Amino acid sequence: MSKPARKQRLSVYVDPAVMNRLADHAARRDQSRSLIAEAAIESFLSPDAAERQEAAITKRLDQFDRRMVRLERDVGISVEMLAVFVRFWLATTPTLSEPVVKAAHAKAAERYAAFLTALGRRLAKGPKLRHEISEDLKDIANTEHLG
Repeated sequence: MSKPARKQRLSVYVDPAVMNRLADHAARRDQSRSLIAEAAIESFLSPDAAERQEAAITKRLDQFDRRMVRLERDVGISVEMLAVFVRFWLATTPTLSEPVVKAAHAKAAERYAAFLTALGRRLAKGPKLRHEISEDLKDIANTEHLG
């Protein structure tokens, strides 16, 4: 029967912050710093380390992809909403005569200020439009399903 291999000494220099984290981790686990460092090096050098790293990166990329899909959907909704509004506004707003234009500009400035105030309140605390739309669609689907 052969003797187990004798461990070899290794001296390394680490940043003080890393050393503090190593010491804290070792103390919490009631293990030596040397044993924790050896396990970390072994994990880093193990063949499956690259696979674990790839899995973590893939998971993160999937999260980014889902966020981008939601962002693309939200921008699409915003563009369509603006297009519908502009088309409706152009179809329903009559041309004003010259004497009425000044009064209309004053009223428009007043309404715009009220709009900005309401928008500021909504952005600060109100529900997001995309949530309202999805809830409205669910309500419509439930109504159609029942009817």
